[in-house]
Amino acid sequence: MRALIAACALFVFGVSPVLAQQEIYIGVAAKSGRDGRVRIGLEDFAPRTPSDPAERELAARMKDVLRADLLFSRYFEVLEKLPGDKAAQEPDYWKKSGAAYLLGGTVRQVKDGKWVMTAELRNADSGDPITQKGYRGLPVNERAAAHRLADEIIWRLTGKKGIAHSKIAFSNDSTGHKEIYVVDYDGQGLVRLTADKSINLLPRWSVDGSRLYYTTYRYGNPDSFEIDLAQQKIRPFSVFQGLNIAGGFSPDGKELAMTLSRGRDPSIYIVAPDKKEAKKLTSSSGVDSSASYSPDGRFVTFISDRSGNPQVYTVELATGKTQRLTRLNWCDSPRWSPTGEWIVFAGRQKYSDDIDIFLTDVTGGQLRQITRDSGKNEDPSWSPDGRFISFTSTRGGGRQIYVMDADGSAPHLVSKLPGLSYTPSWGP
Repeated sequence: MRALIAACALFVFGVSPVLAQQEIYIGVAAKSGRDGRVRIGLEDFAPRTPSDPAERELAARMKDVLRADLLFSRYFEVLEKLPGDKAAQEPDYWKKSGAAYLLGGTVRQVKDGKWVMTAELRNADSGDPITQKGYRGLPVNERAAAHRLADEIIWRLTGKKGIAHSKIAFSNDSTGHKEIYVVDYDGQGLVRLTADKSINLLPRWSVDGSRLYYTTYRYGNPDSFEIDLAQQKIRPFSVFQGLNIAGGFSPDGKELAMTLSRGRDPSIYIVAPDKKEAKKLTSSSGVDSSASYSPDGRFVTFISDRSGNPQVYTVELATGKTQRLTRLNWCDSPRWSPTGEWIVFAGRQKYSDDIDIFLTDVTGGQLRQITRDSGKNEDPSWSPDGRFISFTSTRGGGRQIYVMDADGSAPHLVSKLPGLSYTPSWGP
């Protein structure tokens, strides 16, 4: 098991920067393409030794990842020179193309299979450099470096944090048991984290992405375990009798909202991970579960069946005041958006309906159904920037992980995996 965590630690932390620079956001240029997207010219990432086929392939792979990341962000129209295009050989080609910026770089391999990549972003009109970045690492970290570079470009030109470096944790039963896995946001780089040969579900990330918490029946009781990715350790976290389910962390990372039963009806508790102190937040005659903090840390959303069927509620931490937001037949798995305006959840309007994904605003006044007529859709989780949602769906047959835009558009399969997948959690 330690070998599995070690692989993930390398997967998460194994890219080193080569160049250190002051972080400056410069803003976008006036040139834009369709839908107001910024036009960026993507040049070839040249191998340092053009005659080396391994370097050429490495450069091509990194460029492919970078292109996909920039396109997925929806911020850019990516322009490239087409092979055989005579106009592309003209010295003023990029100016005529309408590109506002140019991005290119070099790649070289060093000893022991390691590589070094350097990249430069510059103004297309003046040629002046805007930023230079460098990365080095092992072959397993090629994609991670390209993801980091994409996020750097996004931040430099838009002032917004990218999500190309982010990962999705989830449960999958392809081994015959439900184990915890992580995968890149684009479906690549799959790593299995547990080998408990048990039922492991509901992974939740720490705020800094260094730890994962999940519920396991490893010892018969639904306990909560912690995976420390940096220290390469798995340890028990909460082992009260009955349910121990991590919900979500407070924005400052100091508190974790959990579902604990402790021999009684499940309720929401606030736990300080460093002290293991549990303070009861909700008290009702029903079941309270699936807690998630608001991004300002003032509220927690959760599911409760105190009024009959399970519905979405919020509770104000300072006063304990609760508010019911939904009146559907059934609701589950609410997650507060990083931007604060919406709570996403799974539910159904009528008993005969399939489970679908919904949005409600924080007052309960607006309800939007964002999936329909496409199998059962459950377990929603927001991307770190609040622009996308991961979820599970049976639309393709077996239960798999999909990602869609926050309005329900452009759904796509993250990765076709053996077995069935459950409870995705999108990391920071």
